Amino acid sequence: MEYIANPKRYESMVYNRCGQSGLMLPAITLGLWHNFGGVDSFENGRAMVHRAFDLGITHFDLANNYGPPPGSAEEMFGRVLATDFRAYRDQMVISTKAGYYMWEGPYGEWGSKKYLISSLDQSLKRMGLDYVDIFYHHRPDPDTPLEETMDALAQIVRSGKALYVGVSNYSAADTERAIKILKEMNVRMLIHQPSYSMLNRWVEQDGLLDVLEEHGAGCIAFSPLQQGLLTGRYLNGIPEDSRAHKVTGFLQEKDVNEETLHMVRQLNTIAHRRGQSLSQLALAWVLRRGRVTSALIGASRVSQIEENVKAIDNLRFDDEELQEIDDILNA
Repeated sequence: MEYIANPKRYESMVYNRCGQSGLMLPAITLGLWHNFGGVDSFENGRAMVHRAFDLGITHFDLANNYGPPPGSAEEMFGRVLATDFRAYRDQMVISTKAGYYMWEGPYGEWGSKKYLISSLDQSLKRMGLDYVDIFYHHRPDPDTPLEETMDALAQIVRSGKALYVGVSNYSAADTERAIKILKEMNVRMLIHQPSYSMLNRWVEQDGLLDVLEEHGAGCIAFSPLQQGLLTGRYLNGIPEDSRAHKVTGFLQEKDVNEETLHMVRQLNTIAHRRGQSLSQLALAWVLRRGRVTSALIGASRVSQIEENVKAIDNLRFDDEELQEIDDILNA
């Protein structure tokens, strides 16, 4: 059956300007980090992408190594683009990244020009695209000069293979250096993608948000739900089928301790008082001061996307609520 997008999809989504650029991003972005790989159900992934777009989510975030196996999330998304979204490409913002391990040998990870340009060429082939809207360097490289990495990003923009460039997982100091190097090349850094949530506030302590604001760059927060901790899933402990029970993955049983759960339960009380789920509260909080352009969510089923998008129905906090939340998080 031919996919036809919801004609009212732009009416309820909130779109925020990305820094001092002309690009508007939806307040909620869908990431394809998990559940869109070759080991996952294609039809479930396709349904999630369809529903996201129908709800006004125009931004889809990928990386070369997303899967598993690596590369398969881009292949999956490429299939959906070719069959369902061909008519909507110019209404979508598609991003990908390179920086983590992708292939064997000395040119298969980190931040050399050789790796970044080769990786983007492979990503474009997997997705069947001539260009991506945003290309990120996925993590800082301790050995490659930052000037080389930024030169690669500048060359990618000039070649037309990406409209904008950004970085992910960079400290405030490295981000400021990267912005200045790119500026000398007459290329702007559009956006930074850091981890940021109620339980992970390093971007405030490190000064990253201040750097981005000063230089007119946007910010998109990944893991705003702290790998599921800031959902109702762990309120009563660790479910048998949860991420925390898996041997692999970023969320481990040690992270789901009683001290953290005590905070999460108090936050859940505030969420209910606001007429929100815990995940909706967590997303609204990340977006609370306009310093974060978009919150990047993952999903394993359509209903999760539908729930999380409703966070935009109540993005306002009064001073008392913010102070109460800070008191809980700083206890």
